[in-house]
Amino acid sequence: MNPKTLLPLVMAIIATACNTPTSQPYDIPQFTTKDGLLTPESLWQLGRIGDVVVSPDNSTIALTITYTDIAQDRNYTDIYTLPVAGGTPRRITFTTENEYSIAWFPDGSRIAYLATKSDNPQLWSVRPNGSDARQITDIDGGIENYRLSPDGKTLLYTQRVKLDTLIVDRHPDLPKANARLETDLMYRHWNDWADGKYSHIFLASLDNMARDAVDIMPDERYHSPLMPFGGIEQIAFTPDGAAIAYTCKKLTGRASAMSTNSDIYLYSIADKTTRNLTPDNHGYDINPQFTPDGTKMLWLSMEHDGYESDKNRLMLLDLTTMETRELTAQTENHCIDFCLSPDAQTVYFIADELARDQIFSVSIDGGQITKITNEDCDYKSLLCVDNQLIAKRQSISQPTEIFAVDIASGQAKNISNVNSDALAQVKMGRVEERWITTTDNKKMLAWVIFPPDFDATKKYPALLYCQGGPQSTVSQFWSSRWNFQLMAANGYIVVAPNRRGLPGFGREWNEQISGDYGGQNMRDYLSAIDAVSAEQYVDNERLGAVGASYGGFSIYWLAGNHQKRFKAFVAHCGIFNLEMMYPTTEEMFFVNWDLKGAPWDDNAAAQKSYSASPHLFVRQWDTPIMVIHGERDFRIPYTQGMAAFNTAILRGIDAEFLYFPDECHWVLKPQNSIVWHREFFTWLDKWLK
Repeated sequence: MNPKTLLPLVMAIIATACNTPTSQPYDIPQFTTKDGLLTPESLWQLGRIGDVVVSPDNSTIALTITYTDIAQDRNYTDIYTLPVAGGTPRRITFTTENEYSIAWFPDGSRIAYLATKSDNPQLWSVRPNGSDARQITDIDGGIENYRLSPDGKTLLYTQRVKLDTLIVDRHPDLPKANARLETDLMYRHWNDWADGKYSHIFLASLDNMARDAVDIMPDERYHSPLMPFGGIEQIAFTPDGAAIAYTCKKLTGRASAMSTNSDIYLYSIADKTTRNLTPDNHGYDINPQFTPDGTKMLWLSMEHDGYESDKNRLMLLDLTTMETRELTAQTENHCIDFCLSPDAQTVYFIADELARDQIFSVSIDGGQITKITNEDCDYKSLLCVDNQLIAKRQSISQPTEIFAVDIASGQAKNISNVNSDALAQVKMGRVEERWITTTDNKKMLAWVIFPPDFDATKKYPALLYCQGGPQSTVSQFWSSRWNFQLMAANGYIVVAPNRRGLPGFGREWNEQISGDYGGQNMRDYLSAIDAVSAEQYVDNERLGAVGASYGGFSIYWLAGNHQKRFKAFVAHCGIFNLEMMYPTTEEMFFVNWDLKGAPWDDNAAAQKSYSASPHLFVRQWDTPIMVIHGERDFRIPYTQGMAAFNTAILRGIDAEFLYFPDECHWVLKPQNSIVWHREFFTWLDKWLK
C-alpha cells in the first residue's frame, strides 16, 4: 500500500485510541538550504521550542514545539515528551489545532494544555503517552492563561471581562457604525486598541466546572497579568493553595501611561480579601514564587518608577516578618529568570554578563553570588531538577534547545536536539568576540560574524547592526528576523556592537544612553564599524547599516551624520521625529525617562534630547535608504516611517518603503517575514554588491 494512502488510516486508528480529532495533522516541514546556506525559508522550517515543564517525579519533560506551514501562512504547535536524561522528543498531540500552555497535574498522571478552536481556547488534558485527550472546560469567551492548584482540584484561569461602555454600545440602533471616543490615555497599547475588556483572574472547581466561577477582581478596571506581554508566570498559588499572588498595575488612563508601578497582591481564597505585598516599591514588581513551606516569596523588581530598563532585581520577602531584601545586590546585572533548589536553600538565576545570558546561584539567605556557566550562549529559562538544571539555551549559531546543566561543573548537554539534524546541513559562519576602543577610551565588546567559507584574502561588504530597546543586550541571541548567521550566509560580515546603553557591562554603561540618544552611543557605533572596516578583508566602499526600533532611530540619525561611511541603510520601525514620537506613543513613562521630558519642557536635558532628533539632520542625507514599518505598531507609529521615506524621496534620495498593514512592531506572520527578508537582501545587494 502506498504510504501516503496508509497515513490517514493510521492516524484515524491513533485518533480513536487517543480520543483526539481525526483530522489529518500537518506535515512537519522538510528542512532545506541553498548550497548548505541558511535562507529565510530555512529559518521558518526549524522547530521552535516553547513551553518546557518537568513531571512531578522529575523523570519526564513535556514541551511544545512549533513548526510553520509557509504555504498556509500559519504555525502549528504540538505537545511532545522527552526523558529528562535526553532523547528524541515524542509527539503526543496530532490535531490541526494548536496545543500550548502546558502543565503537569500534581500527581503526574496527565498533562494539561490549552487548545485553540475558533479563537476560543479551552483547557484540555492528555495522558503522557498521548492517549485519552479530554476537554475540561467549555467557558464562554475562552481562557487566556491558567494554573492548577497544588492539590489539583481548583482551576485558576484568566479571561477578559467587558467593563467599559464604548461609543458603539451607546448607539445600538447604528450597528454598522465604526467609531471610537476617547477621554483618557492608554486607549491603545503596543499592538492593540483598548476594547473595554480587562484581564481578570477566576477560580473554579475542576470537579464542578458547571457552577459559576469566582472573579477575584470584580469590577476592577485593571489587568492581571500585565498587558500585553505578561503571562501565567505573573500569578502563583501559595503552596497550601489557600491564597493567590498576582501581579497587577492598579492604575488607569493617564496615571497608567506615566508609571511602571506594578505590585504583587495576595488574595485569600477563604476570606476573599486582598493585600498589597510590595507597596513600598514604585517600579515593576512581577513573577512571584513561593518557598515550599510558604513562608517566603521570591519575585523580580525594578526600583524606579517610570524606568522600564532599570536593574531587574531578585527579591525575597519573609511573609512572617514582612522583611524584604535583594538577593542580587552584589551584581549590577539584570536577573532574567530564576528557580529555587529542591531543598529551598539556593536560588539559581539567569543574568546577562558581557553579552551572554549565563546561570548564577545565590543562597536564599543572600551573600556571595556564584557563576555556574561560562559559555558563548544565552540561557533563556530555568527549572531545578535534582542536582541539575533544565534550561532553554540558544546562541548566534543555534536556535533554542533544551540543555541539562550540571550544577557542580557547569557543563551542559543538549538533551532535546530538535534541530540538530537540520543544522548539520548548514554551514555556519565563525563568530568572533572583539573588544574595540571607543572615542572616550573605553572597551566595547562587538560580535563579528563572518560568512561561511570565509577567505581572508578576499574583500567582503559589511553590515553594522544597530540594536533596539534601546537597552536590550546584543547577546548570543538567535532570531527569526535579525539573524546574524542569515546575514553572513548572504555574503556579509556583520558587526554587532554592545554600544553604550546595553546591559551586561555594569549600571553606568547601561544607563548612559538615557537623555543622550544622539551622543556617545552613536560614536560607539562608528568606532565599531571603523575598527572592523580597517581590516584588509573588508571593502570599506561597501558598508551598510541596519536596525529596528531604537536601531531604526540610529539608522535615521546616522543617515545625517555618518560622513559618507555607508552606502546603504535599512531602518525598521524607527523613530524619525522625536517631537512627534512623544505625543503619539502610548507608554509615556518611556519617553519621559529616556528623553527627560516633553518637547515643550524648558529643562536643558529634554531640549538636549530633542536636538538630536534625526529629522533635524536630513539636509545631510545622501545615501539610499529602505524604510520598513507596520501599521499596527503603536509604540512607534507607522507615520514615523512614512515621514522618513517621504523625506528621502523629496530630497532626491533613492528610497523604498516596505509597509505591512497587518504587522505591529515586529513582523510575525511567516509569509510577511519571508517578504521582509527577501526585500531586505534585495535592497542591500543592490547597493553593496
